[in-house]
Amino acid sequence: MNTIKECPICHGTKFSPVLTAKDFTVSHEMFSIVSCSQCQFQFTNPIPSIDTIGEYYKSESYVSHTSSKKGLINRIYHIVRSYTLKRKVGLVRKMSVGNKILDIGAGTGHFVKALIDAGFEAEGLEPDIDARAIAKSSHNVSLSPIEELYQVEEKSCDVITMWHVLEHVYHLQKDVHQISKILKDDGTLIVAVPNRLSYDAQKYKAYWAAYDLPIHLYHFTPRDISTLFAKFNMEVSEVLPMKFDSFYVSMLSEQYKGGNMIRAFWTGLLSNLKARSGSYSSQIYVLRKK
Repeated sequence: MNTIKECPICHGTKFSPVLTAKDFTVSHEMFSIVSCSQCQFQFTNPIPSIDTIGEYYKSESYVSHTSSKKGLINRIYHIVRSYTLKRKVGLVRKMSVGNKILDIGAGTGHFVKALIDAGFEAEGLEPDIDARAIAKSSHNVSLSPIEELYQVEEKSCDVITMWHVLEHVYHLQKDVHQISKILKDDGTLIVAVPNRLSYDAQKYKAYWAAYDLPIHLYHFTPRDISTLFAKFNMEVSEVLPMKFDSFYVSMLSEQYKGGNMIRAFWTGLLSNLKARSGSYSSQIYVLRKK
């Protein structure tokens, strides 16, 4: 295990415990979340070492890296993904001033394939070798290892996307710095992450599926996103809700609790109804250079 001694955002060194929760999908080990006493950023601590964390992704239920449609939750996920892929492509089209798109954490390549089919010059980076193999065999999309992030030419990307990826990034500030370097001056960065201020997060607490310990290293709020990217001369220009996520996360959370899908649907609906700008279960942050 790797004990974090400095806050990943502000480098503070004093932390207070927030909660302890289980890895419900792979190891069933317990992990802790702490809050930085200086900036209140919450993060998992300690975390698996960079050499061992990959083992915590080895779950059939980790649907972003599998084509499995077994079980109700997976089937619903795949139906919703078809719809959201079109909306994501539309968002890129709206935000882009050029044609070169980089998707970081591309999973099994569905989004990269959708971008290519829409006429974009799209590439993807993905750390998981099995996911890259599925992308090639299922979509004929060749994804590159995540290490190639540091081989991308500076100021070469019109749009960079990270769909539920930033919370997984092991070297947070180092990688965000590199992302800021490869984005064009008039480019757009699109980041989607869970929001620990949402109603469903407050309701489920340690059972909230979007904590997803230990592979989610960070647990963001809108303020955290603004603070982090300001360090690299970037600012949030728009925040958009991901309304389906409250239902999906609530379904998983109820599953962990031994609850039922009716309650999950009601919680997901309430989460969206109670949400205001900045408090949806998951949110998309559109960022640009200052």
